[in-house]
Amino acid sequence: QLCTQLDLCIIIYLSVALVGDDKRAAAVSLGSAVSQGIIANETLAYFIGRTWLLFLKLGVDPQRMRFRQHLQHEMAHYAEDCWDAEVQTSYGWVECAGLADRSAYDLRAHTTASKIELTAYEKFSEPREVDVLRVLPNKKELGLALKKDAKPVTEALEALTEEDAECLRKTLETGQKGSVTVGDQKFEVTSSMVEIKRERKKLTGRNFTPSVIEPSFGIGRIIYCIFEHSYYTREGDESRAVFKFSPTVAPTKATVFPLVQKEALNEHASSISAALTAAGLSNIIDISGNTIGKRYARTDEIGVPYAITVDFDTLEGEGATLRERDSMSQVRVPVADIANLVRQLVDCKISWDDVAAKYPAVQKTADGDEQH
Repeated sequence: QLCTQLDLCIIIYLSVALVGDDKRAAAVSLGSAVSQGIIANETLAYFIGRTWLLFLKLGVDPQRMRFRQHLQHEMAHYAEDCWDAEVQTSYGWVECAGLADRSAYDLRAHTTASKIELTAYEKFSEPREVDVLRVLPNKKELGLALKKDAKPVTEALEALTEEDAECLRKTLETGQKGSVTVGDQKFEVTSSMVEIKRERKKLTGRNFTPSVIEPSFGIGRIIYCIFEHSYYTREGDESRAVFKFSPTVAPTKATVFPLVQKEALNEHASSISAALTAAGLSNIIDISGNTIGKRYARTDEIGVPYAITVDFDTLEGEGATLRERDSMSQVRVPVADIANLVRQLVDCKISWDDVAAKYPAVQKTADGDEQH
């Protein structure tokens, strides 16, 4: 899954762009952003990719969505890197999610305060020969030089990360004094106080401090953006409003209509509605006396993606018609197939193009709705 996310191309707004002359967002693959050091690490990139895909699935327009990197003064004290998912609306760009790389800040802070190592252990499937950096404090020298502070300084030296230990080693090799921080106090360290060397060692596992990615989502803002990005009117008729909700998030998945008020048609419609309910699909059955065109328009207004119409051909065993909201195209489907077919469409296992290729189309009238 990680490799799949890294191949995604998303729109990002770099922190350097926010303070520079060129304030445009740019499309970039997540893998490239990690390799260039734009995004701190692959794990954070994975969460950014998952958030991008979630927003697409919810129905957010990808051309009006971006990830903005926090400026340094915006960054929380615990964050290594932080990105906001922003969506463009009539109010401007709205922050809808935040993804912060907290690194191992929390566990390290607890370790510092409690003096208890909070690490996890990973056992390797096969032993590994690796170069390790060993930090060997000279307790005698530290005791003579630092007296009562020798013990906490020794512990701080032993707790150095490999990166910090390597930096200290290079400093000491030049003949300069290094330093180590204990709490709010900094202590000077000389080459006589500590030996830092690389050794070849066989390891069967490793201890590490787990890092944390903290995602935070504003559900109300996301829902508003879905409403705004989903609303449109039919071409040539602004009175016909439509919400193009994704079938995944549409509150009602299908409507069922008998073509006209007739007991036999109503019974078939009720049977289809019951089958949809049994398949876990929310649906509305409409046996009002309105014309079929008005009933279609009414359900388009509330974003129902599919409409099933029972007509006189249904009584002859010719199946019912299934209409897709946005294209207004319609196919004739055997009644026994309808519930499972709508379930697969809602679960995104098949597309409407797949359905249109399999089942016979129903001819449209001049006004764009279907002929029955």
